[in-house]
Amino acid sequence: MTGRPAAPAMQAGTWVLLLILAVLWGSSFLFFKILVAVLPPLTVVLARVGIAALLLNLWIVLRGGTMPTGWRVWRQFICMGVLNNVIPFTLFVYAEQAISSGLAAILNATTPLFTVLVANGLTRDEKLTQARFAGVVAGFCGVAVLIGPQALTGIGQTSLVNQLACLAAALSYALAAIYGRRFRGIEPIKVATGQVSGSTIVLIPLVAMIDRPWQLGLPGAGTWAAMIAIALLCTAFAYILFFRILAQAGAGNVALVTLVLPFAAMVLGAVFLGEAVPSRAIGGLALIGLGFALIDGRATRMVGQWFKPRASAG
Repeated sequence: MTGRPAAPAMQAGTWVLLLILAVLWGSSFLFFKILVAVLPPLTVVLARVGIAALLLNLWIVLRGGTMPTGWRVWRQFICMGVLNNVIPFTLFVYAEQAISSGLAAILNATTPLFTVLVANGLTRDEKLTQARFAGVVAGFCGVAVLIGPQALTGIGQTSLVNQLACLAAALSYALAAIYGRRFRGIEPIKVATGQVSGSTIVLIPLVAMIDRPWQLGLPGAGTWAAMIAIALLCTAFAYILFFRILAQAGAGNVALVTLVLPFAAMVLGAVFLGEAVPSRAIGGLALIGLGFALIDGRATRMVGQWFKPRASAG
């Protein structure tokens, strides 16, 4: 009887790429916090993906390459952009108007938990095992600790809504990770370019109708620097890494990037923005980390090897 296909394994080089990606995306929460103080949410998102799209398309042209053509592939790029950019970026920018960049990053760390559940229903090679189910439970317990008792008492409704927006963004990322599997065979840089280009196409009319950025004052040098940094490093370069890891290791593994991301975001937020780290954050993050370890499977295998009976020498 033929078994289910095994989930792709994470090699050492892929873990290095994952660590770099976590630091880049962790810093994006810092830049979001800076930008949302002076610009409307949708304008911030458009600036991020629009500048990234311009840079990536220019890079492909300079390399002598061409983007895929045809409505079918561009429809997929647009769908990927909506799931992976437009929805989550907008929700995070909205959320960070009331919560810290560090807390937003920690809530974003639920992405692998959502990804495991979605992958179980929509894929053949990333099914939910007992260890992964235990990881989901541990991870969601961590989220409950992070959100705190106001979720039950009704205190601080505004903050609660913003925290729920982060969880909705994490779910959108999970759906994007599954959807992105269809781009295997296309160069990661072209997938990244198509995604941010599709996002830009969707956002331009929305920003024109809602934010009317031409009525805003001209941003200062610091704002421009933050926009360029979040577009170049946290978007253009980061998505090249994302799609490379996705092709090598699968949706469930690439989502593990958020294990490291909260640490980077909390440190950056504390150093540059003076944000306080909630006392319950360490406990919640520890539970989420346990969940990721179980989802990844390495912890289970290590325990199994530790208690495995040794073969007798005789």
